Amino acid sequence: MLNITEEWYNSLRSWHLQFFFIPTTLLTLAALLANPVLLACIFLSHSLRQETRYLLLANTLAADVLFLVLNLALVVSNALGLSMHRVLCELFTALSVTAYCCAILTVTLMVADTYVAVRWPLHYHDLLPPGRVRLILLGVWALASLYPLCLVVVMEVMKVSAHERSPVCLVLISLGFVEGENMEGVHVYFSLGATLCLALIVYCYARLYMITKTQGIWQSRYSRARVTLLAHGVLLLLYFVPGIVFTVELSLFEKDGFSLDLRVWMNTLNTCVFMLLPRVCAPYLYGLRYREISDTVLHLLHRRKRLGQVTVTMV
Repeated sequence: MLNITEEWYNSLRSWHLQFFFIPTTLLTLAALLANPVLLACIFLSHSLRQETRYLLLANTLAADVLFLVLNLALVVSNALGLSMHRVLCELFTALSVTAYCCAILTVTLMVADTYVAVRWPLHYHDLLPPGRVRLILLGVWALASLYPLCLVVVMEVMKVSAHERSPVCLVLISLGFVEGENMEGVHVYFSLGATLCLALIVYCYARLYMITKTQGIWQSRYSRARVTLLAHGVLLLLYFVPGIVFTVELSLFEKDGFSLDLRVWMNTLNTCVFMLLPRVCAPYLYGLRYREISDTVLHLLHRRKRLGQVTVTMV
């Protein structure tokens, strides 16, 4: 493992890809400016905490914040050439995979929630009360963390790397070496999970269209339904495509026909740009489009402004 990490680090330096930490930092800051504000609005408002869609949104944003912080730490560490302890790198790998998978599962549940609300409007609150939604979200975190934590145990038992420190810590390299010992496990986890989520999303949207097509909400080119579907479709695409690219990277990890430089470029673009785009767009395409959340944000801003004016007046 030490050899591949050293070769990866040398390729990273030779192409000056360490400077990708700059767009990574900017995109992360853009997301972290909005996500905590929306999370605060949801958790501080009793009425918002009682609605399923806002609980699902809060869970997505929380998973995104965790992923953004972990990803930025890894990118900066690799850019600066800071060697990381093997166990710490394994924990970063497990937590990053958990956060990413949790976000994917939650955005899938958001689509399913919309379908349930439209399909059974009179029984919606009975089917998904806040208490049941919180239990579902706990189950999502447990499901998302189960396999990554098992991988950490496997890596410790199998001693995937005998070296305590490595110049580069990458989720791809960690999972790639586990995959070398278990050729099917990692691929089944990612491929099956993505397939099931995509199948559920396609089914829910197809059923939603069949249910609502006679109501005239799709007739106007710029109707709210069309704009909402477009926004959600773009965001879902941004969430799923980097995961699919990562699965392709795993399949190419030990293939001899592909150069190391190509794999380094692909992984750098995916982790530093593509995986961050949905997390930058989510607060604006999902969060601020909800009138209740945007009103709450404006209320908090006006309240803070008034408090500032009162403080200045007292001084």
